[in-house]
Amino acid sequence: MQSNKFTYEFSKKKWINNVFRVYFLFLGYICRTKQSNIQKTYKMKKIAIFASGSGTNAQNIIEYFTNKKSVVVDSLWSNNQCAYALIRAKKLGIKTFVFDRKTLYKSTEILKTLTERKIDMIVLSGFLWLLPDYLTDKFTTVNIHPALLPKYGGKGMYGAHVHESVVKNKEKESGITIHFVNNHYDSGQIIFQAKCAISPEDTPEIVAQKVHKLEYKYFPQVIENTLKE
Repeated sequence: MQSNKFTYEFSKKKWINNVFRVYFLFLGYICRTKQSNIQKTYKMKKIAIFASGSGTNAQNIIEYFTNKKSVVVDSLWSNNQCAYALIRAKKLGIKTFVFDRKTLYKSTEILKTLTERKIDMIVLSGFLWLLPDYLTDKFTTVNIHPALLPKYGGKGMYGAHVHESVVKNKEKESGITIHFVNNHYDSGQIIFQAKCAISPEDTPEIVAQKVHKLEYKYFPQVIENTLKE
């Protein structure tokens, strides 16, 4: 009887230990799964900015994402070696690249480098050349235009040219359009638009100031939200 009782007690303890062991293994699995999901959720996205000019929007974007955990500006690319955007980026510690037409249109060097740097999005910020298909097909690409597309879009319509046309045509409003980029100027799917009122006495310079305020306010936010989708 004592032997049977001992065997029973031993088996009971062994069974209880196995239950606890399975429980803690399951609990560990749940914790690891949650941690993995959190890491996936907060995986940092990388963007590459393409700019041709002074880079005020580029600087605004870089500064906006400086303390963000979900998005980082990886690099700034320019087709203009004298672009002040390059200086702004370097001052803010951003890697810069300069390229010419041959590199962009006749080679895959840019594609290779962007892929190696694990870029998630290309952001055009005052970039004046049309991106080739091999880039827009590979990377989500967004652009900001200083007018309410489809008005005042197309080749040659950028910066002061747009604002001068808006004033000349006595428009009552202007604004910004943020859109995806395809192989035609300013014809990609619209993501976001914001408007500003134009007064009869406004000069192109005043219109530019109003539009720039909208650019600085909304462009980084729309980039961030688009990356989350």
